[in-house]
Amino acid sequence: MMSNVYVITGGSGGMGKAIAELVGKKGTVLLADVNEERLVQTKEELAAKGITNVHHQTVDITDTKNVKALADKAASLGTLKSIIHTAGLSPTMGNSNRITEVNLVGTGIVLDEFIRRAGPETVAVCISSMSGHFVPKEGPYTEILKNPLDENVLETMEEITQGNPGAAYSLSKLGVMLIVEEQAWAWGQKGARIVSLSPGTINTPMGRQEASQQAEMKVMLENTPLQREGKPIEIASVVDFLISDAASYITGTDIRVDGGTTANMAKLRAAQNK
Repeated sequence: MMSNVYVITGGSGGMGKAIAELVGKKGTVLLADVNEERLVQTKEELAAKGITNVHHQTVDITDTKNVKALADKAASLGTLKSIIHTAGLSPTMGNSNRITEVNLVGTGIVLDEFIRRAGPETVAVCISSMSGHFVPKEGPYTEILKNPLDENVLETMEEITQGNPGAAYSLSKLGVMLIVEEQAWAWGQKGARIVSLSPGTINTPMGRQEASQQAEMKVMLENTPLQREGKPIEIASVVDFLISDAASYITGTDIRVDGGTTANMAKLRAAQNK
C-alpha cells in the first residue's frame, strides 16, 4: 500500500509546522524550505509530538531544478495527496524584485512541476494573503500575474510596483489567487483540485517580524472584527479541511481566514487615512 504524501513548502515556518502536525497523522510528510538547519529542527519538534513519518529537503522554490528534485522525492515516497505551498516572503524580508520572484514566480514553478505528478484526488493549496484582496483584481497587471512563468514577468512587475516591497507583496499574493483560478481547469482534467487560502494577521515568527516593523499592523488588528490575531492552527485546520474529501467540490477559489479584516475593509481604510 503506497503512502499518501503531503508536501509542505515553507515547512519550517509557523504555518508549515502547524499544517505538518495535522497532516502528519494521515501519511508521509515531506517538508521543504531554504534552511536545512531549521528543517532538521522542525523534524525534531514534530517527532517530539509523535509525528515521525517526516522527510525533508532543502529547496529554493525559484530554482526549477530544486523544485523538480522535490517532486521526484515526493514521488519516491508514495502517492501525491497534496502540495501545500506556504513558502513566501513578507514585505520586510526582501526587495520588491525578490518578493515577486519568490511569491509569484516561485508559485508558478511549484505548480508547474507538481501538476505533472497530480492524480485523481490530489489537492494543491497555495497560501495567499488578505493583502491580495487589498488591491483591485482588474489592472494592468492582471494577465501578467496569471502567467508567472512568462518571459519578463519580473521586469514588468518591477515597473508596475516601482520598487515598492509592499506593493510587490500585495500584487504577488493577488497573483496566487489568480493563478489558482486560471489553473482550476488544468488540475480538474486530472481529477485534482487547486485552492488558495488567504490568512490575515497570524501569530507566527514571520507575523511577529511584520508587526514589529509596521505600525499599520496595529491599526489592522484594531479593525479586525474578531479583535485578535489568528493562530497557526486556525490556518492549519482549514488546510486540513480543504485537502480532505469533505471539501471535494471546492476548487479554483480563495478562502479567507482573516478574522473578518477584509470584510471590514472600508472602516480599515478610513482608520488608516486618519
